Amino acid sequence: MATSKLQALWNHPAGPKTIHFWAPTFKWGISIANIADFAKPPEKISLPQQIAVTATGLIWSRYSLVITPKNWNLFSVNVAMAGTGMYQLSRKIQHEYFNEEQQPALAKE
Repeated sequence: MATSKLQALWNHPAGPKTIHFWAPTFKWGISIANIADFAKPPEKISLPQQIAVTATGLIWSRYSLVITPKNWNLFSVNVAMAGTGMYQLSRKIQHEYFNEEQQPALAKE
């Protein structure tokens, strides 16, 4: 039974014999790098970069569900990209606009 499932994966139109498998697989590197950046201070997060990561994740998640054959690897990596991008954006926005420590400093100026 396991052999037939592996053979089905191997011969799938979006399987390991095609670029449709390898492109999303390598795209996981972006999500992994974004997860590694969770430890980065919020002031060092690039707003334009995280907007691009989030938008790319959202757009391509939708696209991966309307193409034939459905590419679940592409879908999952883009959901991860959108999620990590939104988390980083929330960290940046919270730091820039809702940081309690900066409010008194701005009032003194």
